[in-house]
Amino acid sequence: MKYPMKKEMNGHNVRIPVECLMSDVGFLISLGSKSLFMDRKELQQRTKKFHVDIIKLCEGFPKNAAGFETAKQIIRAAGSVGANYRASVRAKSPADFIYKIEIVLEEADESYYWLEVIKDAGLQSGVELDRLIKEANELTAIFAATDKTNKAKLQQSKSK
Repeated sequence: MKYPMKKEMNGHNVRIPVECLMSDVGFLISLGSKSLFMDRKELQQRTKKFHVDIIKLCEGFPKNAAGFETAKQIIRAAGSVGANYRASVRAKSPADFIYKIEIVLEEADESYYWLEVIKDAGLQSGVELDRLIKEANELTAIFAATDKTNKAKLQQSKSK
């Protein structure tokens, strides 16, 4: 198996195999001495859990304009990660898959942004917030690698 994409995630190398295709999305994630293969269904569950965990985090926000508006933004972005990833696995073509993955990537990165704002503004703090920041960063890395790998694969198939 070839691993063209290496990505740094929280001090660990993540390796994404070339075989990440629209029809068979899977990820071999290497974190230090541990390796984890994540298939499409597991990634769907992971993105849904991320959304649910964000909703729970927002329940502890202050009941003021900043708390309501920030909760609205982060809940929408995190929900979009899971919903759009789910839509990507039903893409009509490799180009459609890439388009949908780019939306997922954008929303994962936006979630990461809002989580940093939440921490910096003091709307929430603690271990759970730090875990969600790490998760948003890892999801962003996974979908960036997926985007890059599939663009290269699409380019290869066009040049044949």
